[in-house]
Amino acid sequence: MQIETLQLFCDLVELGSFSRAAEKRMVSQSAVSQQLAQLELAHNCQLIDRKKRPFTLTRPGELFYAACKDILERHEQVSAEIASLKTSAAARVRVAAIFSIGMHTISPYVKQFIARYPDINLHLEYTSASHIYDLLLRGDADIGIVALPRKDRNLTIYPFIDEPLVLVVGREHPWAMQKEIDIHKIRFQKFIAFEPGLPTRNHIDAILANYNVPVRRILEFDNVETIKRAVEINAGISILPEPSIVQERLSGALSALTITNERLTRPTALVTRKDKTLSVPAKYFIELLTHVKLP
Repeated sequence: MQIETLQLFCDLVELGSFSRAAEKRMVSQSAVSQQLAQLELAHNCQLIDRKKRPFTLTRPGELFYAACKDILERHEQVSAEIASLKTSAAARVRVAAIFSIGMHTISPYVKQFIARYPDINLHLEYTSASHIYDLLLRGDADIGIVALPRKDRNLTIYPFIDEPLVLVVGREHPWAMQKEIDIHKIRFQKFIAFEPGLPTRNHIDAILANYNVPVRRILEFDNVETIKRAVEINAGISILPEPSIVQERLSGALSALTITNERLTRPTALVTRKDKTLSVPAKYFIELLTHVKLP
């Protein structure tokens, strides 16, 4: 039974006329009669007493009319709620980024996005890479921003920037006034590292192993902010993405040395779930950061 049929029956009852109900629904009067006949056939009872002028509802007709009103009201309510959800979703872009990128790299892009879409709620969450992938796959985030993106057949990867990696030391460190360094000179130095298992930790470990440079890992943390604080107090040195230490370099709290052996970088990317339909603002956010035009 279709909603349109229920609406037509309610119009017939409320207008008290086959012709007026037909006119309201822009159908023929015979179509109204046919719809009523089908309803009565489906329920095996008479819904309208046509012998009276104007016609009246039978007892089953009264019950059916009341039920129709309830159904139509609920249908209208649900339709409004769905429309509200669509509007709300379209007016929000949910971005989850790892700390080092979210707090230091994307700020200029966020300002440009807000200038383009001032009425869109750009929800930014800074969290771990593993949590970002969980959010994406559950549909609780539209876009993830990670370093060293993992391959997953359910995800689409948009390369972002390759962040230069630099050796970071505190202001009291003997190397604080140097501009560059050979990576072999950090052999056996006290080193502040990312926690084991994190993509950036694995990446830096691979670089050190490639140059056969063992270090003394005395502290391990899960985010770049805590690593910086440990380096600031001269607890050790570290290798970090250059964009993450801009403020500390300006204040003189940290020094960054270019590693001369090769240009070391940390690839970053935007990630989305493949089967997720992105809103126009979400697509613009990706295009803004990656310059990849999306359909």
